[in-house]
Amino acid sequence: MSAEPRDDALNSESPRAESPEDPRVISQRVIQLVFGGDSRRFEEFVDALADVTPAGAQVILRGSAVTGHKWKSSDPFDADGPGTSDLDITFVGGGMVRLFREFHISGIHSAPLSDAHPFASPALGPLRKRLCAMTGRPVNLQATTSLVQFVRDVLLSQPYLVLLNKPKVEDAAHSAPPVDESGV
Repeated sequence: MSAEPRDDALNSESPRAESPEDPRVISQRVIQLVFGGDSRRFEEFVDALADVTPAGAQVILRGSAVTGHKWKSSDPFDADGPGTSDLDITFVGGGMVRLFREFHISGIHSAPLSDAHPFASPALGPLRKRLCAMTGRPVNLQATTSLVQFVRDVLLSQPYLVLLNKPKVEDAAHSAPPVDESGV
């Protein structure tokens, strides 16, 4: 997968009220905190997510990797040692909630596939294992709908970083350059 979706995502307007920082600044923070400053490892991580993300879905990162500190205690990311802070990945849309069988809100907001909910999404178990190995830390995977994401973003001002945007198939077809089929 190319870096294009990543670039498009970093041009988005997330996060909003809680953290007015530019997404590029947040992205650099994530690369430093999670990947030891190695942008190639970050790209491989996003590519692994892109491999399983369907058209019409967005992948976002929330939590202390985005803010640089824990929400409840304000302790810095990895305050308890390297690899101790987890990553909270949320798939928004694209029907990803159908891959889950444990929910906080039935059918629209899943429980995270995590140490606390190891069977929340058997289909995403191999991905979680791969992402944990890539980062050397727990990676939690969750799915939600655009409505729940809207509430978390606009009404609750929860900061996040868009890692990936995959347009719907018809959106991609409309945005593709015209193809010259004349053979000339």
